[in-house]
Amino acid sequence: MSRDIIKIDTPQWRSARERDLAPEDLAAAEFPTAWAAADTAQARRDFLKVMGASMGLAGLGACVKQPEEKIVPYVKQPEQLIPGRPRFYATTFTRGGYGQGVVAESPLGRPTHLEGNTQHPASLGGMDPVAQASVLELWDPDRSKAVVRRGKVGSWGLFAEEVFPALSKVDSSGGRGFHILTGNLSSPSLVAQIRAVQKVHPFAVWHQWEPVHRDAVRRGTEIAFGAPKEVRYDFKGARVVLALDADFLTEAPGRLVYARQLFGRVGGEAGPRNHRLYAVESAPTSTGVVADHRWRARGSEMGGFLLDVAQALGVAGASSGGSRLSEKAKLVAEDLGSAQGHAVVVVGDHLPAEVHALAHAVNAHLGAIGKTVLITKPVHEESVDNLSDIESLTKSMNAGEVEVLLVLDGNPVYDAPGEFAFKDAFEKVPLRIHAGLYENETARLSQWHLPMSHYLETWSDARAFDGTLSIGQPLIAPLYDTRSSHEILGIFADNASAKAADVVKEYWEEGFGEDDEAWMRALHDGVVSGTAFAPEKVRVSAAAAQVDVAPVFEGLEVVIKPCPNVLDGRHANNAWLQETPRPVTRVVWDNAVYMSPATAKRLKLGDDEVVRVSADGRTVEGAAWVVPGAADDVLTLHLGYGRTAGGKVLEGAGFSAYPLTGSQGVVASVSLEPVRRSYRVVSVQDHWSLEGRNHVRHATKAEYRADPAFAQAPKKHVLPLNLYPEIKYEGQAWGMVLDLTSCTGCNACMVACQSENNVPVVGKEQVGKGREMHWIRIDRYYEGEAEEPQLHMQPLTCMHCERAPCEPVCPANATVHGPEGINQMVYNRCIGTRYCSNNCPYKVRRFNFHLYADFDTESLKGQLFEQYRVPMQRL
Repeated sequence: MSRDIIKIDTPQWRSARERDLAPEDLAAAEFPTAWAAADTAQARRDFLKVMGASMGLAGLGACVKQPEEKIVPYVKQPEQLIPGRPRFYATTFTRGGYGQGVVAESPLGRPTHLEGNTQHPASLGGMDPVAQASVLELWDPDRSKAVVRRGKVGSWGLFAEEVFPALSKVDSSGGRGFHILTGNLSSPSLVAQIRAVQKVHPFAVWHQWEPVHRDAVRRGTEIAFGAPKEVRYDFKGARVVLALDADFLTEAPGRLVYARQLFGRVGGEAGPRNHRLYAVESAPTSTGVVADHRWRARGSEMGGFLLDVAQALGVAGASSGGSRLSEKAKLVAEDLGSAQGHAVVVVGDHLPAEVHALAHAVNAHLGAIGKTVLITKPVHEESVDNLSDIESLTKSMNAGEVEVLLVLDGNPVYDAPGEFAFKDAFEKVPLRIHAGLYENETARLSQWHLPMSHYLETWSDARAFDGTLSIGQPLIAPLYDTRSSHEILGIFADNASAKAADVVKEYWEEGFGEDDEAWMRALHDGVVSGTAFAPEKVRVSAAAAQVDVAPVFEGLEVVIKPCPNVLDGRHANNAWLQETPRPVTRVVWDNAVYMSPATAKRLKLGDDEVVRVSADGRTVEGAAWVVPGAADDVLTLHLGYGRTAGGKVLEGAGFSAYPLTGSQGVVASVSLEPVRRSYRVVSVQDHWSLEGRNHVRHATKAEYRADPAFAQAPKKHVLPLNLYPEIKYEGQAWGMVLDLTSCTGCNACMVACQSENNVPVVGKEQVGKGREMHWIRIDRYYEGEAEEPQLHMQPLTCMHCERAPCEPVCPANATVHGPEGINQMVYNRCIGTRYCSNNCPYKVRRFNFHLYADFDTESLKGQLFEQYRVPMQRL
């Protein structure tokens, strides 16, 4: 639906339930109904009646003894250390083999919070929720702490005693039978170590498997350009953008940069939004939320739609795709053609390689190659086809050709494609070694599990999506008896004493020479200048436009994507990410079988009803969840759930979609049947209802010019009574501006707030009762019909109002005005009347008298923020 046909006064709704409520029922839905339920069989109201006689003891609540905390002062304080004043260090977070620059805040030598590195080309100061929450995994008490040998605690020395004879056995045949499995690597020093291992064991085989792989992108470049290439985009000069099932603002390696380029925030410069974004997608995404025009279509329809666009543009060799959206395709083609040299087509990673090749042909026809589409050599040091590689390894294991298998920081027993039956083949390997941050499903089936260091505990390097190299440096010494990837590989390269710092520094001695200043500058800035890959001049093959795209499937089809929060499952034990609502659906702690309202109605299904999804003899079971705006007859499944090992947080969270995965991103010939039982899926979408008031006010450019004050509150709304004298501002005043046009609902701000303010998680059950403790949230609103609604994201922060409605109604004077004219909270005065929440138009106040914070687990204490803060320094 186009943004320019939505009127300012269009009714807004957040879920199908709220949409169907009568106006008189909206007031009853203001607070979650589960709040009325007590944790025991006794109702809340009855409980309060019983406790009424004891209210005189309420004052004792302020006398609760706080947990004891041992403080060991410095005998000799280190130089340059000021207590309470954190220091900041640049390092590198790696996701899917691509480096992302972060700046770690480290008060008293312990990293507690992360921010984006303004000097890193993949960050530009921005952060996503996954990188933001990665600091919690450093302090996770479920991390692996010691070597495990066949389920019992072992040692590094005992491991060496057992592994060396096994390697000697395979070395007698030149290393045949020794295999290494890693993810996609962009670390030059780590790849060099693997090559060193292969020199010691000449016939050792290195495999790569990345569950959220980009094989279709790679194969698409081979079709279009004749060789594997890296594809990145430059949206600064783009006036028209077409996204085909591509949530590039959430999933693409350059997601943070793309968001800033699209919304004019590169280098801190604010600019007008001067582009048009078309999104054709099978399920609503963060990219679709900010699109000017969004249409829904099946995953198998994307190729036909693009063919219609290509034919309308006059791309040589392009035939008609026969899409049911062909008329819309012509409109898009006309707009793309009018922006010659300033247009770009982006295709989702899960779509077939032929669709990617066709997109390159269209982009070349539009003059985008070299302008808005940049082609470089691959970022990963060894570019491989992940699916072919994991299939090859599986066949070798089944054939008995693998004697020793080292799985380095992976979990293929859980996340290998279901059609390959990796688990059964894995158990046939005589010596299985797993190295990782957690004792996961693969570790449980291995004879040896080696604990790895967190990236904030060790040295390494990685390349960003544009090839820029950055150094990862440790912020703290390893908390446990762990080793890094470099140190583990050193064992297999006859260099067991190798240290990660030495490996990285020695590798880059050739680049830096004896220039210590250049090395220190690279560590200080977080980037090695001049290492970005230059765009290549390429010629698109004529075959790229003549590919045969897959036909539209009959019946149901499944689109499988990574979860926006836990990705492929490697972050499933991160409680911050589990409790952060998923964009659009607002579901927490679970995944679900997402479907459109029409599909649910046809199949006679509703939310929380468990269904069995089958394809090619493989099945998964999950709860149905209706999503307005999803394409009909499309089931969207998210990866990363259904874990059975790797920590306590992930236990019981969702179901695994990996059994349905295979060589195709869109699964056809799918059957669905109800299981006749229910599974509760918790979503915060209906929490904090606003009784029908529209919080999102928007207008077209023409409407804005006619009435620039359209977003102001109606005159009938009067400001609340102010108990405090008016503040006269001279010079500066407190204020924060949110650009609602740019918000994609990624939730990075929610995780950042949780990290900085020690906000506890409460768990799925308590969230279901409306007891989530987030200080800020991002609401999602719909407008229009349920089939193709317009979506809006509305951030709601802790307002600190200048004339706060909560102040005049608080009987305990817990919400007060500060000397700088903004609202403040004195938490130990609060007696829980909730008058402030009742009087708050934003519903941003939280009340929860349960103690969720863990004061007993030692490792978690290290992440807690200090009571005092200082502004973040510029590097």
